[in-house]
Amino acid sequence: MKIKVAVMFGGKTTEHEISIISAIQAIGYINTEKYQVIPIYISKENEMYIGENIGNIESYKNIPKLLKESKKVAFVNDGNKVNIMYVTPKGFSKKVYDTVDVAFPIVHGTNVEDGTIQGFIKMFNLPMVGCDVTSSAVGMDKYVMKTVLKYNDVPVLDCERVYSWQYNEDSEKLIDEIEAKISYPMIVKPVNLGSSVGISKAKDREGLDSSLELAFKFADKVIVEKAITNLKEINCSVLGDEIEAEASECEEPVSHGDILDYKDKYMGGGSKTKTGTKTGGSKGMASLARKIPAEISDETRAEIREMAVKSFKVLGCNGVSRIDFMIDMDTNEVYLNEINTIPGSLSFYLWEPLGVSYTELLDRMIKLALKRNRREENLVFSFETNVLEGVKLGGGAKGAKGSKM
Repeated sequence: MKIKVAVMFGGKTTEHEISIISAIQAIGYINTEKYQVIPIYISKENEMYIGENIGNIESYKNIPKLLKESKKVAFVNDGNKVNIMYVTPKGFSKKVYDTVDVAFPIVHGTNVEDGTIQGFIKMFNLPMVGCDVTSSAVGMDKYVMKTVLKYNDVPVLDCERVYSWQYNEDSEKLIDEIEAKISYPMIVKPVNLGSSVGISKAKDREGLDSSLELAFKFADKVIVEKAITNLKEINCSVLGDEIEAEASECEEPVSHGDILDYKDKYMGGGSKTKTGTKTGGSKGMASLARKIPAEISDETRAEIREMAVKSFKVLGCNGVSRIDFMIDMDTNEVYLNEINTIPGSLSFYLWEPLGVSYTELLDRMIKLALKRNRREENLVFSFETNVLEGVKLGGGAKGAKGSKM
């Protein structure tokens, strides 16, 4: 009997399209001898669809047409099973499309990767590939992530967290406060977005104002930190759980400007190794121009890989994450920049140099999900009490249905 894996992707996020690419790319590599894959597309209205062409990347050139050809569905608990049910204009259909054994969210960005879809899946007691609600939420919030890592002696750059209401109320005062604590140049980032959306560098006061205005278009909270002027960026992936984890090869992404932006990551000319040959054949983050392995010393490589595993465990991650580092080339100090709990292309290209194929990587991720589920089955989440028997609410309330206005 094959394990039924629901690969969920899309959602209401600025990284909607990247999620589609990552997911359909992964679907093509899952071992179909062990797993039955059920692609589930989540529209930008957060509605779930199944259909013959949902797993076909060509169909996403015309999404309205694809949705007309597909069926809206929802998860429904049925005893110890989770069914995928058709949804009709009148509500749930009685017809079951299929059952699900494991959910595999391959989503990126706010409203999905940040613990939202993880909480949705957990409501159905489904084994879930990847990070849980807490690690997803902490990993997405750059300020909270920095705070947790700093407490655990992982080096991160100090930053200031500011809110849109402060900027709207008195932008000049806010900029004065930032300038009093951080010197130029500065990096301004939305606190909870990925794929370099809304990130920019500010070299002076006017630039800071523009950077804040840009970042607040995408998030209510923003962090500002000192920019490293002589910077080398290094990325490393980690596979495992909080008990046992291992690091991948390191890469050095190539930027065409002051920062590695969305265009560099997803619209570049293809991934290249140090020798200039292309890696893989897929799109998504795998299309980024990069050097694999990174041009760093053996000592720095070992330091980054060790720091990556430590951070992965500290944050309670599971499955595959990619952790991005910064090296200040003037001081040779290494700082953790951010973690991507569901990285683009699931960072398969960082595992291939170590002999781990994409199919094996996906298999190990699913096994980790089942391992965590077995552990959680031994926990107690509810118990019988008689608390409600003697409850009397003041004011004569009888509940919403029986109350009178």
